[in-house]
Amino acid sequence: MIHDKDYIMRIVKQFSELLATMMLGKNEGELNDEQTLFETQMRNAFKMDFDELAGKSAAEMSQWVEAKDKSHQIGYYELLGNLFYYKFTIDPNIGFALKAQTFYEKWLQESQIFSLPVMSKLAELKKFADSNNGVDV
Repeated sequence: MIHDKDYIMRIVKQFSELLATMMLGKNEGELNDEQTLFETQMRNAFKMDFDELAGKSAAEMSQWVEAKDKSHQIGYYELLGNLFYYKFTIDPNIGFALKAQTFYEKWLQESQIFSLPVMSKLAELKKFADSNNGVDV
């Protein structure tokens, strides 16, 4: 059973690393390869595609994370924050911005880690939400 938990966290970490690489533009692979890898990692981590996940409210996703093992929750919150921030950078819309903001804030609260990059992203997301008269997700 411990082996299964290690596998889940490895998948979450790999997906987070992939998103970070894609956001920084350091991946030298082709776009089709990136998309295939992204979709594979989505299915491995969430058992659904991005559109299906994005259709859920932030509260539903938080409930799903809270049902996970306590030691995995921080990783999932970070992953969800990175995932919605990445999608926000590609398609700036209020839904992605508010979900990224929600999950980054939950990650900061749960991990108790002060992260300047996350704080910078939160400031950008809040500014976007304020300028677009944000609505609840």
